[in-house]
Amino acid sequence: MTPLPSLMALRCFDLSASHASFTKAALEANLTQGAVSHQILGLEALLGTSLFVRKRAGLQLTPAGRAYWVEVATALRQLERATQNLVLNKGVGGVLNLCVASSFATYWLMPRLAGFVSAHPEITLNLSTHIGPVDFATSPHDGAIEFCEGAQPGLCARRILPLELRPYCAAGLAPKARRTPAGRLALSKAQLTKLLCGAPLIQHSTVPLAWERWLQEAGLDLAMPSLHLSAGPRYDLLSMALNGAIAGLGIALLPDYVAAGAVEAGQIVGVCDLAWTSQKAYYLRYPQWKSELVALSRFQQWIEGVR
Repeated sequence: MTPLPSLMALRCFDLSASHASFTKAALEANLTQGAVSHQILGLEALLGTSLFVRKRAGLQLTPAGRAYWVEVATALRQLERATQNLVLNKGVGGVLNLCVASSFATYWLMPRLAGFVSAHPEITLNLSTHIGPVDFATSPHDGAIEFCEGAQPGLCARRILPLELRPYCAAGLAPKARRTPAGRLALSKAQLTKLLCGAPLIQHSTVPLAWERWLQEAGLDLAMPSLHLSAGPRYDLLSMALNGAIAGLGIALLPDYVAAGAVEAGQIVGVCDLAWTSQKAYYLRYPQWKSELVALSRFQQWIEGVR
């Protein structure tokens, strides 16, 4: 088994790398410069490689040193946070850092979040957004709610919400027609085809085949010209697609929870009741080694019971 370096050696390494100076690291650690240098030399001897290039202008990490620092710094921040949480909260709560898909956070999570805050005042929930999968090895996040396929090696995943998409358009683009019990347009196949062919189809970067799949389920794929299908604008976020539909820039496939406010305000209208469900969904994902975090466990229990 590889012997582990001392926490003091790792702290001196972290501070020296951060400041690019043994002198500044010594001041922050309340040690002498000689003591810091001694810790670094011992760490390099243990690891069998140089961590720094010593120059007159200061320290420079070697490639091996930089790769090691990325992981050591992350581990030290985790230790600091774990200690702070235990001291302040005695293991009954603490801080939970979640990265959440932007549109999901804005239109689904935030309107419901007061329930969690009320039920768990002992937990401080910090939210941030991120495009693409979260790298838990290099980020401070405890978990993430991502639009993805679920679990991966080393990652636990709990399915939170499917992505069901229906077409919506600006009220000014909608033809006069009777409504379904759900308040959407009740159009014939010919009317629906005319409407869809008469306005751009707003595409989603994260679900690029959504319109193609929806048209197949509606039995309209053969009636839709391929050039028209591919000519619509492409947006990264559901919130962009929503605002594009409100502005009359085209017809957007949206989840009902994203469209609900604009529908109620009379800005957009549902084109029909048919929904297409993506194979991907919104999952709460987190590293296996985070599964015992009290705050994360309580958040997971809460969100799995929310509708």
